[in-house]
Amino acid sequence: MKKLTPILLLVFSFIAFTSCDNEDDHPFTTSTGMATTYNLNEKAVTGISGTARFIKNQDASVTVVLAISNTPAGGSHPAHIHANNAIEGGGIVISLNPVDGDTGRSVTTFSTKDDGSTITYEELLAFDGYINVHLSADNLSTIVAQGDIGENAPTENTITYDLGEKAVPGIAGNVTFTERVNGEILATIALANTPAGGSHPAHIHANTAAETGGILLSFNPVDGDSGMSATNLTTLDDGTAFTFSDIATWDAYVNVHLSMDNLATIVAQGDIGQNDLTSNTITYDLGEKAVPGIAGDVTFTERINGEILATIALANTPAGGSHPAHIHANTAAETGGILLSFNPVDGDSGMSATNLTTLDDGTAFTFSDIATWDAYVNVHLSMDNLATIVAQGDIGQNDLTGESKEYTLNEKDVPGISGTATFYQRVNGSALAVLNIMNTPMGGSHPAHIHENDIVTSGGIAFSFNPVNGDTGMSMTQVEALDNGTAITYDEILTYNGYINVHLSLDNLATIVAQGNIGANE
Repeated sequence: MKKLTPILLLVFSFIAFTSCDNEDDHPFTTSTGMATTYNLNEKAVTGISGTARFIKNQDASVTVVLAISNTPAGGSHPAHIHANNAIEGGGIVISLNPVDGDTGRSVTTFSTKDDGSTITYEELLAFDGYINVHLSADNLSTIVAQGDIGENAPTENTITYDLGEKAVPGIAGNVTFTERVNGEILATIALANTPAGGSHPAHIHANTAAETGGILLSFNPVDGDSGMSATNLTTLDDGTAFTFSDIATWDAYVNVHLSMDNLATIVAQGDIGQNDLTSNTITYDLGEKAVPGIAGDVTFTERINGEILATIALANTPAGGSHPAHIHANTAAETGGILLSFNPVDGDSGMSATNLTTLDDGTAFTFSDIATWDAYVNVHLSMDNLATIVAQGDIGQNDLTGESKEYTLNEKDVPGISGTATFYQRVNGSALAVLNIMNTPMGGSHPAHIHENDIVTSGGIAFSFNPVNGDTGMSMTQVEALDNGTAITYDEILTYNGYINVHLSLDNLATIVAQGNIGANE
C-alpha cells in the first residue's frame, strides 16, 4: 500500500475540518484549517439570525463567511465589523460583502481594515468589535442580526436570576450575566408583557429585596417594545471594579421600575448573588379565622447564603390595610408568645416578604430548623386590633400530615345540637382535635371530654378539650397526653376505648348536648 504524502494528508484533514462549508466560499488550497465562529443574534426582524465564521488563510488573509437564516428573497443586506461591543456601539472598521437574501450568505476575504491598516486572524480574535447585518443599504438603521466578536465574544460562563412580577401583573422575566473573553460582563434583562413605548429603569440594589437598599449599579433601561435591556458591565456606579466571579457573592437584588417618573412602582424584582433562592422550600397553609375569605399560606425558601426568605400570600385582604404577622410558640390550639415578627402583610397585594436569620430574641436558626419548630403563625387585622386574627396556621412539627379521622357526635338532651369530632395527625405524631357543633346557643361555653369505655358502659374523664364556643360551635385542642399525663398519639386515638361528651355548661355538666363513640368503639 502506498503512503499518503504530507500534502495529501493536509488536504484530507482540511476537507474534514471544513466539511460544513462550501469550498467556493474559502477554497481549501488557501486555508490553514484554523477558524472561529461567532453567533449573530436576531435584532429588529424576528427569525433572522446566523453565524460569522472567521477563517485563517495561508497567505495571512482572513475570510469571513456570514451564514444568515430567514433573509428575505431578493434582498441585499450590508454587513460590517464595527469597533467596540454592540451595546456601546462604534464606527465601521471593516466592510463585508452584503449578505445575499436568496442564499443568506456573504463571503469576504481581506487582510486590511477599511483605513488600509493591516489586520491578521490573530488580531481579529482579540479585536474589540462586533458585527452588524442591516436590512438594506437604504435602511441601515434597521439591524437584522448582530453579534460581538473577538475580545467581546461571550464565554460559556453565564448565570441567570429570575425577576418576578410585582406591581403590574404579567411583567416578569430574568436577568442574565455573561462573561466576555476580555473579562467584562454582558448583562441582559428579558421581560415579558412590558407596555409598548415604555422605558423602564433598572438597577442592582444592596441587600435583599425584602430588606431593600441603595442603588449599586444602573442598567440601561428596559425597552418596552422588546422587553429587553443590554448593558456592558465593568464597574459599579461608584467606580468599584468587579469580575464575573464576584456576582455570585453579591448581597443584592434587581429592581425594574415602571418609568423614570414613577420609580416607586416596581414592575419586576429578584434577588441575585448570595441572596438567590435555592430549591429548598416549605409551605404551610394559613386558614381563615375571624374574617371570612382571608386565607393563604406562608412559604420559607432557603437562600444560597443560608438565610431564609419568608413569603406570606393571602387572598381577600382589605385594600389599604397593613396586617401584622408573627410566629408564635406552641400550637395555635395552645397559643404562645411571639418568637419572630414578619414584615406586615400589605392589604393591597396580600403579600409580605421578610428576610430571616434570627428569632426576635437574636437566636440564630437555619432552614432545616423550621421543620422542627413547635410553632404557629398568626396574621392580625391591624396594629390597633391585634386581637382579631384574620389567618392562622400551624408550622414545623405542628404541621398537619393530611391524615384525619372524623367521628359523629349525635344530639342528646337538647334537640338539634349535634356535630363532629375530627382528629388531625401532626408531623410530630400528636393530634389536633376539632369539635364542630351545630346550633349551640349564642354566648355559651360547652365543656367537652373524652371518657373511658363506650357510651353504654360509661366511664370517667380521660381527656379534657377546650370548651366549645357557643357563638361558633367550634373547639380546637392539642392532643398529645391524657389528663393524667399519659402520652397519646394520633394513631393511638384511632384505637382508644372511649367516647366524647359535650356538656351544656360548666354549671350543668349533667346535661349532655352531643355525644359519640370514638376509636375502638366507633
